[in-house]
Amino acid sequence: MIASRKSKAVGLFSGGLDSILATKLVTEQGVEAVALHFRVPFAPPGRPAAEDKLRRLAELVGASLVSVDAGDDYLKIVKTPEYGYARNMAPCVDCILYMLARAKELAGQIKADFVFTGEVVGQRAHCQNKRSLKLIEDAAGLDGRLLRPLSAKLLEPTIPELTGLIRRERLLDLKGKGRRRQIRLAAEFGIIDYSAPTGGCLLIDKNFAARVRDAVSSDQLEPADIELLSHGRHFRLDSGAKVVVGRNERENAKLEKLARDGDSLCRPVEVMGPVVILRTAKKTKKDTETAARMCARYSDSKKNQAVKIECDGKEFRVKASAKKDLDRWRVKAAEEQAKEES
Repeated sequence: MIASRKSKAVGLFSGGLDSILATKLVTEQGVEAVALHFRVPFAPPGRPAAEDKLRRLAELVGASLVSVDAGDDYLKIVKTPEYGYARNMAPCVDCILYMLARAKELAGQIKADFVFTGEVVGQRAHCQNKRSLKLIEDAAGLDGRLLRPLSAKLLEPTIPELTGLIRRERLLDLKGKGRRRQIRLAAEFGIIDYSAPTGGCLLIDKNFAARVRDAVSSDQLEPADIELLSHGRHFRLDSGAKVVVGRNERENAKLEKLARDGDSLCRPVEVMGPVVILRTAKKTKKDTETAARMCARYSDSKKNQAVKIECDGKEFRVKASAKKDLDRWRVKAAEEQAKEES
């Protein structure tokens, strides 16, 4: 049966090369496409692209852009993913299911015929093997209506292909991590203004993931806390209090802006040194003095010399924390933690 009307589709659109090409492969067949972009809290530096650039990229491949924020419910899948973590703290399967649920909802609102993504078979071992791709399609409730244009020829035909809304012979059979064919295809389409591939989201990075894991275990992963995870050295005291120590002048300025009501801010008075945030539900003199000692440790003071530290308008003259204590309190990547405990 050959389609006799213009069809509609909703596609996940990160602004990366794969999503751009997937959208182009759909729109060049006369499909009216909406590029659905999610602003997520764990995007790597430089991502997502600015809204105006995303809009230009979508328009370049013939689609209209809709951008939405991943809501507070997105953090729930990071805390307790139904399908587990793919790597470090990245809940890849749950993440794409979250996005597909929103895409399916939008598709229903605009009466779209199908949903598509830029997924490539085998590009990511955990969530883009054939078994995972089928699981995702079924769990999303998109049986037969989830098209992966870049790898369609390696997968079972979808309803839009079988009904003639999309011509299968004009789709691709990409697989694996290589990008040569995508780059060549982009050149053929005249697409040059796309971002270089990244390793995914920050949750894949072992050091950032360690901070997220620590925040989850301490029930402190909230929207207001996320930006702080990207700055400074992070420590968890025996009391459960969190301490973040600036590493340079730029981070010191950033920590001052990220401090919130109830936090303690510590700074050296007579020498150069870091800004330190002490964040705790129940502030104690012991924790405040510990934060002051940590501030002294990373200051420019002479070794074994007492340092004057100002915390919340009060001054302490303290000696620096011992290195062994800092090592014990430091938030560590999972493998480093396991090695120390073995």
